[in-house]
Amino acid sequence: MVETTASQMRLDKWLWAARFFKTRALAQKHIELGRVLVNGDRVKNSKQVQVGDMLDLTLNSLPFKLTIQALNHQRRPAPEARLLYQEDQATLQRREELSALNQAAHHSQAHTDGRPTKKNRRDIEKLKKNWA
Repeated sequence: MVETTASQMRLDKWLWAARFFKTRALAQKHIELGRVLVNGDRVKNSKQVQVGDMLDLTLNSLPFKLTIQALNHQRRPAPEARLLYQEDQATLQRREELSALNQAAHHSQAHTDGRPTKKNRRDIEKLKKNWA
């Protein structure tokens, strides 16, 4: 279950344990790039976070606003990891809207079926000759 014995832990380790990143190295990279803010401030990887800290996280161009509820030094299953934080409802709704917009934009783009077949290529060449 969720451990709360330690009062502080490193930010990169908490992000890894809360399953926002697959590795601590990825968490460190995002922190260095300024995509993770603690209480509104840009911080280093070694920043000690504690229960009650507010995190602003941008992951895959989607916003997250979290409040740390618990600390856990081990990476546990996803249902247990969700107990480590509480998410802001307004940001959650905004992220879902952005995700839906991104999906709609992706589906509305014209997708080709890959390279033309031999017959398609011949037809294209015939059109080019007739057009020129």
